[in-house]
Amino acid sequence: MLYRVIGVMSGSSLDGLDLAFVELEESGGKWVFEIKAAQCMPYSHEWLSCLQGAAQLTAYDYLLLDTALGKYIGEKVNDFIEQFGLHHQVQLIASHGHTVFHAPYMGMTAQLGDGAAIAAATEINVVSDLRALDVALGGQGAPIVPLGEKLLLPQYDFFLNLGGIANLSHKGKNGYIAFDVCAANRVLNMLAATEGRMYDEDGDMAAAGHIHTPLLTQLNALEYYAQEYPKSLANSFGTATVYPLIQSFDISTADKLCTYTNHIAMQTGYAAQNVMRGGEMTDSKIMVTGGGAHNKYLVGRIKNALQPLQIEVVVPEAMLINYKESLIMALLGVLRWREENTVLQSVTGATRSSIGGAVWIGQEA
Repeated sequence: MLYRVIGVMSGSSLDGLDLAFVELEESGGKWVFEIKAAQCMPYSHEWLSCLQGAAQLTAYDYLLLDTALGKYIGEKVNDFIEQFGLHHQVQLIASHGHTVFHAPYMGMTAQLGDGAAIAAATEINVVSDLRALDVALGGQGAPIVPLGEKLLLPQYDFFLNLGGIANLSHKGKNGYIAFDVCAANRVLNMLAATEGRMYDEDGDMAAAGHIHTPLLTQLNALEYYAQEYPKSLANSFGTATVYPLIQSFDISTADKLCTYTNHIAMQTGYAAQNVMRGGEMTDSKIMVTGGGAHNKYLVGRIKNALQPLQIEVVVPEAMLINYKESLIMALLGVLRWREENTVLQSVTGATRSSIGGAVWIGQEA
């Protein structure tokens, strides 16, 4: 069966709203996909300020922002449909929303972007709130993309997404494993911003710096890295724990970027080694996507860290680098519509796999 869906993703790096119009087809349990159109719509300074400060709002103002972001997403979807001539083609919208709070150990995760407001603005059926049921079942609610990777990209053994947070997925003999590795682009972008840049293009600033061993040692000693998976990170790990630690060192921005970039690579290597403890795989392939896949220095350091494990790093074409998560949101929306599992128990540690997501009927009966 063929599905035409718009997947919407707002990542923790705050680089914008990613939209992808995707055709998904299932036959005999096998899925194929094509990204027909995609676009990143950068947030205005006003929206950036609102999202960055969302965790400090009162409950009333937070709920108003939830509604406002849902309306905004709906308007941007309408603009996207108009721009690419998609009228009467879109069957479903799957929106991840923007994560503000993530405390699975307390049974809570919260993403801004009211699905009802999206459905009302677009008059298209919407799936949203994709993480909540897994968290209610005792899971981490993250990473959320592994089931999509398993169904759409079965030729890879590992996946590394370098977004605001870096997360690793592994298809091994004991099932599918995935977890957040460390904070990534959110911290790198915050450091670049101190030099008046939105990000460190190609990792050039980092490449010009030097590793500061005392800082690297303290970063690697952070408690999260000693925890066993399943595990996941809130955005605040990068903004409230990692970034202040880096800024406590009186070194150049280039040295901070160099040190943290190498920290990401090292933790990726440690994470991959950890899931291969049984030694069951050699000559594996890892697909690297997300904004960090454009960072040549970071990808080079990751290649170096994974070389001893005989893991080949594959950076795909730009469309998949930039929109893999939007693509997978589209698939998760379809799976929810079909009432099939959207989250894997082996990934999140929940009591069972589950069919997650709230459905909002935007079309008139």
